[in-house]
Amino acid sequence: MRRSHVTTVSLLLALALSACTNAKDVLEPSAITPPTTSAQTLPGTSGPATSGSTTAAAPAPAPPSSTPAAPAGSTPVSPAQSAALSKTRLQVAPIVGASVEAATPLTAELQARARQRGITLAGSTDQTATHVLKGYFSTMSEGSDTTVIYVWDVYDPAGNRLHRINGQQKAPSVKGGEGWTAVAPATMQGIADQTIDQFAAWLGGQAG
Repeated sequence: MRRSHVTTVSLLLALALSACTNAKDVLEPSAITPPTTSAQTLPGTSGPATSGSTTAAAPAPAPPSSTPAAPAGSTPVSPAQSAALSKTRLQVAPIVGASVEAATPLTAELQARARQRGITLAGSTDQTATHVLKGYFSTMSEGSDTTVIYVWDVYDPAGNRLHRINGQQKAPSVKGGEGWTAVAPATMQGIADQTIDQFAAWLGGQAG
């Protein structure tokens, strides 16, 4: 009886050990460990949370400057002067005394320089002009040089003279030329630049 009891207990122990061994062989770590994911999404966010790092918004690029560059060699103007120039509509009357060949580069450069200065040029029939510019030209030859003498009068729309610009420009004569035929286009362009610069300076002084 005792031997049979011992044998039964031994068999039961053997079965228990065998069951434990089989369970150990079958049970994998993944069966008891929660599955891991490559990233976790925090509540209220739309993307995976990264530990120990933050993402800063890139600063907005600075807007480009909208102030036009002043012509080379000219004096910078104040905001009040710039406003006065932008409100000006300048009408250039037909040039007196200069040939068509000499007046053509002069007129073209007057328009280009005025745009650089922020001055609007009005047409000959434009009734909105704020100023009228009338020019009088002559030449004087001395040996191999030709001097261009010029006078500009600035009028208001009613015909009242407001300002006068005058000067002279000496330049080597074009070979074989005499009088206006001896004046190079660059000479007239230089006069145009000086004229608009002086007009802008006077107008800016009026604006304070």
